[in-house]
Amino acid sequence: MSAQIAIVWNPTKTDKETLEAGLRATTGDRPAPEVAWWETSQTDPGQGVTGQALAAGAELVIAAGGDGTVRAVAERIAEERSPAEMAIVPLGTGNLLARNLGVPLNDVPAALARALTPEARPVDVGWVEIDLESGTERHAFVVMVGFGIDAHMIAETNDDLKDKAGWLAYVESLGRALAASETVPFRITADDRPAADEEGHTLLIANCGTLQGGLTLLPDADPADGQLDYLVLSADGVGEWAETVKTMLWDNGLKRLITKTDDVVSTDTVNHGRARKLEVTLPEERAFEIDGEEVGDTRAFTVSIQPAGVQVR
Repeated sequence: MSAQIAIVWNPTKTDKETLEAGLRATTGDRPAPEVAWWETSQTDPGQGVTGQALAAGAELVIAAGGDGTVRAVAERIAEERSPAEMAIVPLGTGNLLARNLGVPLNDVPAALARALTPEARPVDVGWVEIDLESGTERHAFVVMVGFGIDAHMIAETNDDLKDKAGWLAYVESLGRALAASETVPFRITADDRPAADEEGHTLLIANCGTLQGGLTLLPDADPADGQLDYLVLSADGVGEWAETVKTMLWDNGLKRLITKTDDVVSTDTVNHGRARKLEVTLPEERAFEIDGEEVGDTRAFTVSIQPAGVQVR
């Protein structure tokens, strides 16, 4: 039976009964809305069942799971250019898009209540074409992609510890990530500008700028401006890292709030930029991440933006 509301849920993050109870809590004495349930699996993290939900007539697709589930649902909606709206019930350790959009965390009824409101906002969807050992792959993202410390932290994080400690598990892996993130020269082409030679250990290309714990790496990143913001980090040694932390947390953080300035500070070790399309080539392979998921090693990738790729409640 077709339904206007579809819930794409990850059974490794929650059970159906919890979501059903959350729906009942949002409606009180009123009948719960008719919902079609679509369960993700190891072989289908969400793209396939989202396509089936859209084909069945879904006008609202609620992604109930972690960042991988959210990305999979957004990818299929954007790929089909479907008018169906999207909502999020965040159930993972990162919940990156939910954090950036102010979706309630750790509160299934509150997240579902927001999902059932009729107001939606446009959210851009990024696309990355990446050369991997298995061949070229194309993936969507809604928060950020890149290589360096962020990708190494993900690759080095213990999954069992992540299940127990949540996002704090990433802190445990930071030391190993720093050791693995050596500075490397690379070439970057932004839009139709001439190719430029950069050098750094970390390149992050973002649709949204806030990570776990409220850390904002790219303060100007706006998920609805049709632009990608990117950040190159090249700090090496205690002194440069201290200056980098000052630039990110003070100059581009608290000081901007106090002085109400719009200018983002770039330094020798912290370089910001903005573009609609970026092409990057590396002299050697680096671990690459998409919305908090390490996908393999690469030497070349292209990133572009699809403005207003999804409408999110």
